[in-house]
Amino acid sequence: MGGNTPSRRIRADAERSTARILEAAETVLAEDANASLERIADAAGLARATVHRRFASRTALLDALAEQLSRRYLLGLAEARVETAPPLIALHRLTEIVFDLKLSHRFAVQLSAAITPAVLDGLDLLFARLRDTGAITAVDPAWCRRVYLALLHEVHDLPADSTALASSATGDETEAKVDLLVRTALGALGGSHDATTALSLT
Repeated sequence: MGGNTPSRRIRADAERSTARILEAAETVLAEDANASLERIADAAGLARATVHRRFASRTALLDALAEQLSRRYLLGLAEARVETAPPLIALHRLTEIVFDLKLSHRFAVQLSAAITPAVLDGLDLLFARLRDTGAITAVDPAWCRRVYLALLHEVHDLPADSTALASSATGDETEAKVDLLVRTALGALGGSHDATTALSLT
């Protein structure tokens, strides 16, 4: 029997439609957070009935956006190797990944549901490892994570011509923001001069 059965084709079509809807929703809602499902359907190039079949309500669509971003956060934690990489390197890599996600998921990053307990656990593990290696002195990983996330929001919103970014050696805006966030977070959490110097050598 061939693997391309009608039921598999239907599932594949449904998955493609769902992906198109979520992509369109991310774009449309970033411009207008109150946009209707009908407007999202138009942007996706799909019949409105198709969107309503996939997502019975606006809440269901928002939940799907949050779940999608949560999965990508978890992939980011894995890619940064927060469990095994030298923690300073993992922090820098994770910050790069999160900034990329904030650019590509401008609406979903505002959804608190995307920050699941598994995502929080991954961040807390990283800050515990930073503490254990002496890169920071703050002892509570949850506090460290809250400081980091607050700084992440503030640094992300800096305009490109901000004087806070002027000291970075790189001419790339995103890399300058990554560098600023990591160094500021380390300093705020009691990071030593040796830790920030080590970071500059990575």
